[in-house]
Amino acid sequence: MNAPAPYEPRVPSDSMPPGRAALSVTWAALPFLSLGYATPFTFAAAALWRRSAHLVLASLAYIGIFTLLLVLLPDIDQPSTRRAIGILTFVLAVVGCGHAFLIRRRVFDPDGLSGVDNDAVIERVRRQRLLRDKARKLAAGDPGLARELRIGRPDLPRQYKDGGLIDVNHAPAEALTLLPGITPALAVKIERVRAETGGFVSAEEMSAVVGLPPALTSDVADYAVFLP
Repeated sequence: MNAPAPYEPRVPSDSMPPGRAALSVTWAALPFLSLGYATPFTFAAAALWRRSAHLVLASLAYIGIFTLLLVLLPDIDQPSTRRAIGILTFVLAVVGCGHAFLIRRRVFDPDGLSGVDNDAVIERVRRQRLLRDKARKLAAGDPGLARELRIGRPDLPRQYKDGGLIDVNHAPAEALTLLPGITPALAVKIERVRAETGGFVSAEEMSAVVGLPPALTSDVADYAVFLP
């Protein structure tokens, strides 16, 4: 079964889920769609929600501009007043809309956590574990086939998915460093001892012969395979 395709944002450079992303875009577009009349209320609502000093100051500024616009409206017949109203409307509608789009992610996803799907991460880890178990059983029953499939050999081109197994008896030092806790120095030591002894049969034997820290044994065993 193929893994589900990753979520592709409907808004460019947006990692929020579709519903939240759409809501944030609608919120940001309100100043323009309302010709500026909704701008102070848009920012005031965000300020009340997020308790942000930036949003409070912005909403106070837009409320002041909106109030001035209302004061000038009765004298709209005057050319100078009409120009002032046009400028104020532009600020509320266009500048307010641009401002809202710039900060919409901070309003609707301030911690950048909306796109995090822990369930998907858990499922991916479980799938990798299952792939390792299946590959290890296959290697135990048919080592020749396992070698042909290049199980545990991330250093070689292959198609078989083994969940991240490492063939300790054949993989080069660079691949051995993919094992949990195995540093480049330890990988070189494992490679050297392997050449001297002819290989290992288990993580416990390798740990004892090579002299690995005991705490690493169980972690290494989860990702190691020992093909003859």
